Amino acid sequence: MLLVIKLGGEMIDSPELPTLAADVRALVEAGHRVVVVHGGGPQTTDVSTRLGLAPRIVAGRRVTDAATLDVVKMVVAGRLNVDLCAALRAQGVKPLGLHGAVQAVKRPPRVLSGAGPEPVDLGLVGDVAGLDREVLEWAAGSGRVPVLACLGVAEGAVYNINADVVANRVAIELGADMVMLVTGTDGVRRDAADPSSRIPSLTMAEGRRAIAEGVVWGGMIPKLEESFAALASGVRSVLIVGRDLARAVAEPGAVGTLLLP
Repeated sequence: MLLVIKLGGEMIDSPELPTLAADVRALVEAGHRVVVVHGGGPQTTDVSTRLGLAPRIVAGRRVTDAATLDVVKMVVAGRLNVDLCAALRAQGVKPLGLHGAVQAVKRPPRVLSGAGPEPVDLGLVGDVAGLDREVLEWAAGSGRVPVLACLGVAEGAVYNINADVVANRVAIELGADMVMLVTGTDGVRRDAADPSSRIPSLTMAEGRRAIAEGVVWGGMIPKLEESFAALASGVRSVLIVGRDLARAVAEPGAVGTLLLP
């Protein structure tokens, strides 16, 4: 199986990171090809605040101006990519840190769920226009694990890209069997404060209804919407999960929330 694993920034600075890195090693040893994509939202917010840059978040999405983009470059393509590669290497994984393998195009203003009826311009935010497939396929096929920072380039310009968007596009382009979105939560919950309310699986129709009814809110909205776009484009399944990656592959639905077309 080809697995695309997306790690939220909160997981890279978490005590869980060595366990997650060991799970990646177990998946590679089991014969799976793995590509890792990571974000860095919490760290970007923290560094921006310390530099006197007030973060602007609209419906769970970051508005990126030039100063914020500089922070993203330093934090995401810099410290977090290096730290994640180091954690994987410590567990016996052969990582390949990458932040030039994604081609981007600026995302035009669009209406966002939860942000009212008017189009929102997110600034220097992009969408994936293409990938260096040769590098990714070579790395994943040779036992190495590509580790992609969520930045894209376009004719000298650099754009901040939502890591879920990058992970989903990588999955589409490479024909992945599953996208695993690893977050600080254990999946989609009917009650955010109640772990027992985890929803084991959602179809696209059920997920859209959950958004419309307010069951899903904040940062989980773009996560689901980008996942729906990936499913509609041919990705077989998307799993939103907090841990137990090896079990998640062996027993789909046993942990996290499995999203299906």
